[in-house]
Amino acid sequence: MEFEIFKNRISKLKKMPLPGEEAHRKLAPLIRINELREIDIPSKNPHEAGVMAVFYPDNDCDTRMVLILRKTYKGVHSNQVGFPGGRVEEEDADLEATALRETEEEVGIPRNEIVVLKKLTRLYIPPSNFWVQPYFGIMHKTPEMIAQESEVEAILEVKLSEFLDENSLITENLSTSYAEDIEVPAYRLNGHVVWGATGMMLSEIRELLIKI
Repeated sequence: MEFEIFKNRISKLKKMPLPGEEAHRKLAPLIRINELREIDIPSKNPHEAGVMAVFYPDNDCDTRMVLILRKTYKGVHSNQVGFPGGRVEEEDADLEATALRETEEEVGIPRNEIVVLKKLTRLYIPPSNFWVQPYFGIMHKTPEMIAQESEVEAILEVKLSEFLDENSLITENLSTSYAEDIEVPAYRLNGHVVWGATGMMLSEIRELLIKI
């Protein structure tokens, strides 16, 4: 979709209700859905994080979204695709500030160039014990992105048309931090399988975008 068309349509987003957990469940394996129903999340004293879904024009004036491939490390999200974002720090005024700061650190987009259009539905991630608050942002020019060497293996610039294509929705058999060889709903984007919490957040974003 041409960015100018996208930019004009996206103005509807602010007044749209969030699809919420119903959209999340479409990209969650059954074992995760059952787990979330049973967990007393506040008793876990979860950490908090903010992430940003940023949409922008590419050099051909098409619309793209940025995702990142994380480095391989000793942790549950090693070598996974996610949104730019991370843990809240004392300097952050709120979780939106967290998401903007982390996006600038991880992919080099200046925080003052992102217009935050909507706060999305937060999501609890049991393996890492995080409440994650996603935001929907837009920028009006093509960003010059630089991957944070210590955190980011690669920056993935995903075409909006690819993301909205029904053929991007797949199922994969994966071994995760909580189960071995289970069937997982996912997206295939830029050649990568995107699943788990990121897939669930993308599901809500997709539900919103197909209605504009």
